[in-house]
Amino acid sequence: MALDLEGYLIDVERARGLEDIQTLILHLRDQYGVDHIVYHWVSSDGEQYGCGTYSPEWAQRYVDKDYLRVDPVVIGCFQRFHPVDWRKLDWSSKAARAFQAEARDYGVGRQGFSIPVRGPNGQFALLTVSHDCDDEAWDAFTLAHQRELILIAHYFNLKALELEHARAPEPIKSLSPREVDTLTFLAMGYSRGQVADMLSISEHTLRAYIESARFKLNAANTTHAITRAITEGLIVVGGTSRAADGGWPGRRTPS
Repeated sequence: MALDLEGYLIDVERARGLEDIQTLILHLRDQYGVDHIVYHWVSSDGEQYGCGTYSPEWAQRYVDKDYLRVDPVVIGCFQRFHPVDWRKLDWSSKAARAFQAEARDYGVGRQGFSIPVRGPNGQFALLTVSHDCDDEAWDAFTLAHQRELILIAHYFNLKALELEHARAPEPIKSLSPREVDTLTFLAMGYSRGQVADMLSISEHTLRAYIESARFKLNAANTTHAITRAITEGLIVVGGTSRAADGGWPGRRTPS
């Protein structure tokens, strides 16, 4: 049965809480006949939320292990504004391969399609569909449904922002020139050692700049600090950066 998109979006607009969003995601999964659909977002203060069909054990392990820092899907989608097929992401590092193997052990599908969505004050979200099938079947599915999935992702995000409107972040403090340089180079995909060399400082001093920027941005970790800095216009990373294709080489585990 085809999805009644207009009716579904109306139901999203009428959702009153996370339980309603969870019900809507279950309905969407069943309509599409896929293994999993997940809406996962990080608020401006670094707190994670999510609704979806992954097992509770995997969802809890993801949070407990802070996999937000090493997940190639999150890292790969961070600087993109268009949908991303998981096959085009960088899974070459040891940490990424270990994460992928563990995710599959917990039932996450081999194929995946994620849509990044951004909100005010550093909020970042993904709507992800995953499934176990061959490449040809997956290409046919994403081609047929990507437009409506993009629209659904934005409706979910608008509802999430509405539900979280009371969580106002602290005002953003200005960054020093060194802090701007530090976050900019990290966002471009350079390692901490490379950034320290480029700025002619020690890694210890670099760490101090990172921690200072995190404090000013009220960020939970380096990834979150970069997200907020980009969203607030404090740093600009051009489309020709090293991160433009294939994720962030050399920067796998920010802290």
